[in-house]
Amino acid sequence: MKPRDLPPFPLLQFYATAPYGCSYLPGRVARSQVATPTHLIDADTYAQLVRAGFRRSGVFTYRPHCDACRECLPARVIVDEFAPKRAQRRALAHQNSLVAGKRPLTFREEHYALYQRYQAARHQGGGMDQDSRDQYAHFLLKTNVDSRLIEFREAGRLRIVCIVDMLDDGMSSVYTFYDSDQTRASYGSYAILWQIAHCRRMNLPYLYLGYWIPDSRKMAYKAKFRPLEVFRDGCWTRLAAD
Repeated sequence: MKPRDLPPFPLLQFYATAPYGCSYLPGRVARSQVATPTHLIDADTYAQLVRAGFRRSGVFTYRPHCDACRECLPARVIVDEFAPKRAQRRALAHQNSLVAGKRPLTFREEHYALYQRYQAARHQGGGMDQDSRDQYAHFLLKTNVDSRLIEFREAGRLRIVCIVDMLDDGMSSVYTFYDSDQTRASYGSYAILWQIAHCRRMNLPYLYLGYWIPDSRKMAYKAKFRPLEVFRDGCWTRLAAD
């Protein structure tokens, strides 16, 4: 059954998953709405789904579909209006020695090792810190759309890896992991700031950041990248300044 808030996708079906424990809000029960079949979700269809609040994990395209919670809000930065704040300008200046490079979306042991260290330091006990090489590859390297892997190096040393999807109206930030041993480096903020700047260079109006969850420590940081729009009640609306 097609949800009423979606444009017509005559070849797609949408189903709700069984309930599972929420990864972001303790004690909450979550469900997701998944679009299938995955092989029919091409770049154009995927862009429309992203504008309707969907995300991608590997080849699976989904959005939150919880029975009693609406805390996960799809968020996107309005690129042309964004101006970095003082702390963000410091992050840019502090990391001006980083060199970005596009790499093939293939498995590299160096990337996987960085991913493991990042998960152990930032998300220990969350499940992903035990991801095998196959789980890592299915999560980040399998795609049916225009996905790209960008790595950032400092004097040859790998510091950040970003997976992004290119859309007709912007870029979707799929996942970023980085050298968490550098605790004061602000690599996470730098990666978002670089993606915003890249959208601006390509004349793309939006950077889609996934889900903003105000009460989640892991996800609340996205509100720092304003002006921000959130998808709520079937439409995109600007998040208030405060």
